[in-house]
Parts: sequence; structure tokens; C-alpha cells
Amino acid sequence: MRREELDEKKQMVFEFVTSKGYRPLTIKEMATLLRVPSTELKDLRQILDELTTEGKLTVNREGKIKVTPPDVKVGRYMATQRGFGFVRVLEENEDIFVPGLCSKNAMDGDLVQVIIKKAATEKKRSQGEILNILEHGNQRIVGEYQRQKGYGIVIADNQKITQHIYVHKEDSKGAVTGHKVVVDIISFGDDTHRTQGKVVEILGHVNDPGVDILSVIRAYDLPEEYPNEVMRQAEGIGEEVPESEKEGRADYRMLPTVTIDGEDAKDLDDAITLTRDENIYHLGVHIADVSQYVTENSPLDKEALKRGTSVYLVDRVIPMLPHRLSNGICSLNQGEDRLALSCMMDIDQKGNILDHRIEETVIRVDRRMSYTSIYKIVRERDKRERGRYKELVPMFEQMYELSRILRKKRKKQGSIDFDFPESKITLDEEGKPIDVREYERNSAHELIEEFMLAANQTVAEEYFWRELPFVYRTHERPDIEKIFVLNTFVNSFGYALKIKNGEEIHPKEMQKLMKNIAGRPEEALISRLALRSMKQARYTTECEGHFGLAMKYYCHFTSPIRRYPDLQIHRIIKENIHGKLTQRRISHYNQILPDVTAKASSLERRADDAERQVEKIKKAEYMEQFVGETFDGIISGLTHWGMFVELPNTVEGMIRIVNIPTDYFYYDADSHRLIGQYTRKVFKLGEPIRVTVAGVDKLLHTVDFVLAQEQPSRKGSAKRISGESRGKEKKKNGKRKPKTHRQQQKGVS
Repeated sequence: MRREELDEKKQMVFEFVTSKGYRPLTIKEMATLLRVPSTELKDLRQILDELTTEGKLTVNREGKIKVTPPDVKVGRYMATQRGFGFVRVLEENEDIFVPGLCSKNAMDGDLVQVIIKKAATEKKRSQGEILNILEHGNQRIVGEYQRQKGYGIVIADNQKITQHIYVHKEDSKGAVTGHKVVVDIISFGDDTHRTQGKVVEILGHVNDPGVDILSVIRAYDLPEEYPNEVMRQAEGIGEEVPESEKEGRADYRMLPTVTIDGEDAKDLDDAITLTRDENIYHLGVHIADVSQYVTENSPLDKEALKRGTSVYLVDRVIPMLPHRLSNGICSLNQGEDRLALSCMMDIDQKGNILDHRIEETVIRVDRRMSYTSIYKIVRERDKRERGRYKELVPMFEQMYELSRILRKKRKKQGSIDFDFPESKITLDEEGKPIDVREYERNSAHELIEEFMLAANQTVAEEYFWRELPFVYRTHERPDIEKIFVLNTFVNSFGYALKIKNGEEIHPKEMQKLMKNIAGRPEEALISRLALRSMKQARYTTECEGHFGLAMKYYCHFTSPIRRYPDLQIHRIIKENIHGKLTQRRISHYNQILPDVTAKASSLERRADDAERQVEKIKKAEYMEQFVGETFDGIISGLTHWGMFVELPNTVEGMIRIVNIPTDYFYYDADSHRLIGQYTRKVFKLGEPIRVTVAGVDKLLHTVDFVLAQEQPSRKGSAKRISGESRGKEKKKNGKRKPKTHRQQQKGVS
């Protein structure tokens, strides 16, 4: 049945259930009364399932269908390790608290119906009880196998899944105690039945090298291998660009062109050219024309959509496209002719883009540059490095000039930079972490960031005014309720946010707050809370603006090798350039883009979660060798159960209140301090503190600290220790180093 027809019948069924004479019926009774043919029973079930999932209908214990009462909501269940959980309802600000005895054996991630039992008050959120599990969020689980007499159990790696999965001996694949396994759930438990599963893969013993990261890959269902038809298509693509494909394109091979990336980067999807004519800069941002090779609905395209994005784990990259493309014909390698989609911009001395062209081009990169090398040339004015690239130095200096102009303009508009230290984790050949430190960044990253932002904004604005189907990067204004809460919090530190008409906040206010807290002890905490108060950036078909960047028009145009939305809009741009966006094609894009944007947003979150989980595992493993050793750190967070301490190498651990000797400490939420009840000793955010590593939890991947016997002076600063690099400061000249281009695009942007 077509979607339009299904939606029409869906409306008819809902009107029937909400009619005055309706009494609760089972599906069979409803089918009989409505005279639904047996051939359409499947459609009726789908309609009722959709109405139930949307929260419009409810199925009671007798299986009878009725209109959902107003105190019944539908949302995702978020479990906790302590048995209770919360239900997050779409478009509602507060989650619903669900006690453990009221969870109906729901698992973390399940879509559930919950009935409100206690309404929310000023101090407490509403409390509910789960009525039905509408959709299970976990069909496959990764965990540790433990053999019992005649059966086995799997303890999930996800500590929020508190149920053990029981496995019959014949379904164990021969797993033994200590094996990491992938298990498919064949029967979900309830109040009287156990959750049962079947082992489908044994990853290895829990202590085997690489099993930890492989477990994360399986847990997040990250696809590693490409299907045969995808590899066949990739193998059929040549390694060099044939002359026939260069015809009809603007030829910019005569322009001095460079890529600027990290030393170990292999997928080079953006290149830069820059010239200056009196007071006008002519900037070219050249992006690999991946859509030339990954055509719509081809095996490569379907696999790219399925992956959504490349995933960057500590020890590997899981690419969106096969290496033959991402490191080969689609990579803008030095000295090779490459096809590109270029955004050529004319920019004045104030950063205004006076004119631009978006066109198909052929380019040739003259030099592959690194961030380190550019920094040496432009900022350190290193004679050896400047001599090595003598012919390109004037262009690099102009690039630095222009990037500063663009950044100044962006800041003037109110663009916000949330600056959190990024970790660099080094592993040995067996995957063991041998160093953890803060990632070294410099102003060369900032240079590339500004050029990419300019291109993304320019492309988005043009296609907004063309009124064509498109994929935008949207960052909505934060909910005003969350801003009020944030404002109350920062007031206690002496800061304030101006809220326009009591209804909305301008990005400049957030920018001003970030500027005021820079270098202050409370910077890390307030920055994190400010970020949490904002909505998550996502892909949309409507141009709704980007709050964090203070841009009215924004999209992701610059990374089609590793992000599907960029690849999608490249196709639209190319079809428009060739005059092929007929009404039929416009209708086609209007139909598919809502699904593409929703899927890409979801897959992006999956990738981010997997990357964070692997980083957490490796940091905890790294700290195992330091149990009993003492380090200097900074208090980075305070809670009712203890305080978080961050070491200079970005590792964060906790000192639990019960482990603070000599006094009973409690958390004063008004002053955001831990206070000793008898000694009145106080712990504050940002204070230097000496800690001893007490232990590492291998299941939770957390680090436990205790107070060291000797503490640093409150007036002094703690000595910084960072892996092999001892005494290296987190800040330079009072300012954080700028984020990388990839960091900027993986944050709120």
C-alpha cells in the first residue's frame, strides 16, 4: 500500500476510535466490525502500531485498543545502573522518573508508554509507571559470557542494561567464562520470565588485544566490511582522471593550490587557493567531487547512506567509503589531477563575500601541507620552513590575514566557541595505551576552519534563495527554560545573561559569557553546562539557521568523503549546474531528503557515542599502571556524591565523598562547593588538588582518586603532568589553542 493511501486509512481508523459510540476492541474485533478483508489485516496492524507508537492509541492488558488518556505519554526509556530510569518524551522539557519496580523490565533505549502517577512539583520531576513496551531498542547485545551449570549468562557491557541474558548451552557457540560475545535476544523477559538470547559471535577473551574496541564496534553496530557488490563497483573505478571527464569544467590547475591537514591524514577532501587583487581576496575552496564516482542508488551510495559518516576510533578509522576511493581517486593528492566542486569567493577587507561562483572544476594540488608546517611558516617565521616553501609563503601569509578577518567578523556576529581539550591517545602494536595527552593545536587549524565555514555558509545561502530541495545544518535556539536555569546557575558566580523580552537569547550573550569565564576556575563547568543547555545540531531540509555559529544560512558542503549529507548536496548542486533539476527531480528530492536528514543525524550521534566510549576505555586502561601514584589536577566538577578531578593529560576521575577523610562532607548546591560539616573545609571548582590513583573500574571504565596526603597551596597552581610530556601547560599566553577544523564541525556546528 502506498504511503498516501496508508495515511488516509490511518486517519479513518483514528476517527473511528475517537468517535462517540466506540468501545475498546481487540484487533480481530475491530477488523470484523470494519469488515477489513484478510488481505488487508497486515495493513490494519501497521496502522494501529503506528498510532500506538505516536502515542495516540493505547493497548490495555486484554489487548483492547482505546484512545490514549492525557496522562499517558510515549518516549524513550533511559535506564540507570541503579535500577530506576527516566522516560524522555519528545518535545517535553522534563523527563519522567520511573522507579525500578515500575519499569516493567524495560531496557535502556526501549520505546515505551508511561502513565503519570505523580505530577511534577517545583523540586521534583513527575513520576510514572511503564504500561507497555512499544519497541525494543536492543535486539543485539555485546557482553561478557559466564558459564553456569547447564546454561550461561551474558552480562551486558552497557551497564544501563541491568538484566542478565540467559543462554541455553546449545545456543552458546561453545563460549566459556571470560569470552566477549555478541548475543541476539530471542525472548524478552517480564515479571515472570527471564530474558533469553543466542550467541552469534565470539569476539575473544576479555583480556585479548583489540577485543575491547571490537566490542564497541559490535555494540554500536558499526559496519566494517563492505559488501561484495560495493567493492566490485569501487574496483571498477580508475585510479586516474580520464581526459573526457575533465571537459566542460573550469580548469584551475594553474593556480597555486595546497591541502592543509594533519601529518597522518589520508583522505584529503579539501584544497585551498588564494590570490589578492588590491583589497580583494580571491579565495577558492575546492572540495573533492565524490558524487562523480558515487552515483545515486548505486551499491556505493546505498552503503554510504547506511554508514552515514566515517567513524574515527583511537586505533582505526571506519570509513564511509572504501579506501580505494577515500585515499585514492577522491583524495586531493599532491601532483595529481583531480575533479572538484569549487566555491570561488571574492572577499573584501571586512570579511564580506562580495561575489561567488560554485562550479565543477579540475585542480592539481602543488603541495600537501601540514598544520605544523603552516604554523612554523606564518607564526614562528621559521627560516628553514619558509625557505623550503619559498614560492608559497606569500600565499600562506595572505591566508593568515584573511582567516583573521573572517574570524573577527564571525565573532562580531556572535559566533560561540566552546573550547574543550581534545585527547590524543597513543597505542602500542598490541593496542595498549602508552600515552594520553592533550591534542596539540595551533592557529593553522583556525585558518582552515574559517575557510570551510565561509564556503559552507555561502553554498547554503545560494541554495536557500534558489528555493530548491537541500540539506542544511541546523542548530536551533535553545529552550528558554534551560537558559533560565543556566542563568540562575551563572548568577552565583557573578555572571549574567540578557534574555530578550524574557523569551529568547542572542548568540552574542553566550559568546560574552564564554569570554568572561575564559581562564577562570569555573570555566570548564560553566562551558559544559552552557553546551548542555543548547540543542544538538542536526541535518534538516529547512534552513532554520545555526545558533552556535550565529549564521542564518549554513550547511555541510566540505567533507563528502566522510559525511553523507555533503555528498547528497553535491549531487543537487551538480544537477542544478547542468539544468537537470526538473520538477520530477525536485519532487524526488522532496520525497527522500527528510529520511536522509533524519538518518544522517542519527548515525552521526552513533559515531560520536562510539568514539567517546573507546576513548573512555583507553583512558581507564592507561591509568591502571599509575595506581598508587600521585598527580596534580584541577577540580572540574562537584556533586552530591563527590568531586571530579581532571589531570593535565585530559583524564578525569572521581573522589567519592565517602573517601574524603577527617570529616563529613556535603554538597552545597547554592555555592557549588563541598563543605566539611565540622572542619568547614571547602572544596571549590577550579582549585588545584593533589590526588592519588586509587583504582580503575574495568567494567565501568572509570578512574577512582583519593586525596593525596600533601596538597598544593591554594594560592599557587598545581604542577601540570601530561603523559610523556611533563610540565606542559594547558594554555598558552592565557588562551586556549584553537580547535581543529574537524573539532569545530563535530561540536555544535
